[in-house]
Amino acid sequence: MKVYFVGFGPGDKELLTVKAWKLLESADVIIYPGSIIEREALDDFKAEKIDSHGMSLEEIIDLIEKAVRDGKTVVRLQSGDPSVFGALWEQIRELKKRGIESEIIPGVSSVFAASACLGVELTSPDLAGIAIVRPKGDTLEEDYLEELAKLPLTLVILLGAGKIDYIVEKVGKVRGFEEPCAVVYRATQKNEKKFFCKLGELVDRMKSEGIRRTAVIIIGKALLGYEGRSHLYSGSLLREGC
Repeated sequence: MKVYFVGFGPGDKELLTVKAWKLLESADVIIYPGSIIEREALDDFKAEKIDSHGMSLEEIIDLIEKAVRDGKTVVRLQSGDPSVFGALWEQIRELKKRGIESEIIPGVSSVFAASACLGVELTSPDLAGIAIVRPKGDTLEEDYLEELAKLPLTLVILLGAGKIDYIVEKVGKVRGFEEPCAVVYRATQKNEKKFFCKLGELVDRMKSEGIRRTAVIIIGKALLGYEGRSHLYSGSLLREGC
């Protein structure tokens, strides 16, 4: 007995993997989060569609268990990639207790859809990498934003549009308010919005654009691009066959 956790990506159906599309086409039941994925986005698929918005974890697991035990192919649809703030493990954990296996089909995260929409690279030769984080809230007591801002990292903040004042204060205290930043709202979707600005302008820009949720916030100098070269295309590495 198995349920499939499928990453739906940021919203553009053409970004679904081939495997995800095939599973959605063959599914008997698709359980989807209606607050994030619109019902109309699933019109290509004939399965019974159940909106899990407002359901408790127990209700969702009961629903999956019943359908699987009835011999149905069940897809639990997740926005973006299931492994990034998808409340994935708690579902898998409860299904395991009931003897139901899970298979995860990755999807394009909003993180990478946002960088593609902006036409930027989140890393550069002189930066250590990126940190994908969220601000503290109901289920997170501390977020370490200030500590992370001290490191040479591009900060990618999810689930933070409603706490933008707090984010600007924490990061600005360390990096200053001239730090480059960008926001993408509903990346790849028809109502997508995106802009670049300085950190000190971010609060007003978010308010003027009416962005209160479903946005990726990117902070860091990688947004400006770079003049140097990485080792990836250096002659020595190419000669060595790397």
